Formats: sequence, C-alpha cells, structure tokens
Amino acid sequence: MVSDSVRVLGLDIGDKRIGVAISDPGEILASPLAIIARDSDEKAVVAILDIIENYQVQKVVVGLPYSMRGNLGVQADKVMAFVSMLSERTGVNIEMRDERLSTVAVERLLAASGTRGKAARLRVDAAAAAFVLQGYLDSLKTSAK
Repeated sequence: MVSDSVRVLGLDIGDKRIGVAISDPGEILASPLAIIARDSDEKAVVAILDIIENYQVQKVVVGLPYSMRGNLGVQADKVMAFVSMLSERTGVNIEMRDERLSTVAVERLLAASGTRGKAARLRVDAAAAAFVLQGYLDSLKTSAK
C-alpha cells in the first residue's frame, strides 16, 4: 500500500492475544483492525511488522496496564518486554499509554450494543486497542489547540 497518509497503530498486548487498531490517514478516528494470536512472540512481532509496512504506520501506541493505584506490575513488565523486542526490529516510534479500564469500558460498550459471549470476547482485544488509540488521537487534537 503506497500513499502519503499518516497512520498510527494501536496495540493492546495480552498474554494470549494482541489487539490491533489503526487510525485513519488524518489521525482522527481509530478502528479495530485485527487480533494476533500470541502463540510465539516472534510470530506476533512479524505479524505487527507486516501491518506496519502494509499500512505505512508512522507511530505505534501501546496500552500499558497500570494498576488502579498507578503502579506498574507484572503484566506491565511483560508488555514492556514485548515492546522492547518490537522496537529492536522497527524504526517506527513507539509510545506507551495508560490503558487503565480500557478493557472494562470496551466490554461495557459491546454489551450495550448487544454483543455478548464468544462474539464479544473475540472483539474485545482489537476494540481495546482502538479505545487506547482513540485516546491518543484525541490528545493530539487537545494539544494542538
């Protein structure tokens, strides 16, 4: 895919799956894109690198799981280790964003839309990535004012 557009990728990194979201070229709207199985970190990194190349991604925004008290725990350490591996393989800028309550918010939105059970579980990871990415995109608009 060749264009002059600027896209930002959002990642919600879990132990079993990685939710992926992408911005529109104008960096206004985040949309769920894919769910990558995390069978092996190497395969997951390669899948993300393919997306970065195919969509000409300029930046990656990764949800970092803080505790409700604002501390980083074991899950945050796992996310940072994965991001370190990804950053060694790409020159694209990677930014970490607080993802507290993003999964809870997305689960509530999906339930409110009538999406429940297995269908909701399959969508929640990519939707959580879109939720985190949308927060980042919205902050760009706020900081530009």
